[in-house]
Amino acid sequence: MLLYTTLGTNDLPRAVVFYDAIFASLGQPRLPDWADGWAGWGFDYDAGFSFCLCTPFDGQAANAGNGTMCAFRAASAAQVREFHAAGIMNGGRDAGAPGTREAYGPDFYVAYLFDPDGHKLACVYPNYSPTA
Repeated sequence: MLLYTTLGTNDLPRAVVFYDAIFASLGQPRLPDWADGWAGWGFDYDAGFSFCLCTPFDGQAANAGNGTMCAFRAASAAQVREFHAAGIMNGGRDAGAPGTREAYGPDFYVAYLFDPDGHKLACVYPNYSPTA
């Protein structure tokens, strides 16, 4: 459904350190050949979804939307934990430790972070089983 997502940042080098770490934990490469002021991860348009960062086009400060969140799919609960730890170690803030959430059922394993600009992120393994 989605082709790409772009979030604004006020400090691209700082944001790149954070996103390099969390996307490495998910096995998502940084895309090569970006113009100055941009960074992206994932795959090219013909191979799937990508995630991009830049300073806002209107020249105003980037800010996080209340109620806005990007969720990334994990291949395991361990990968969710790696994502969360990588984010915390690289300038992110905890917004919900890895684990299941009663509201979503016992098979929805998730962790939440705020990136250095305050954007809320989730990493989800939707097929969790504590016995597997």
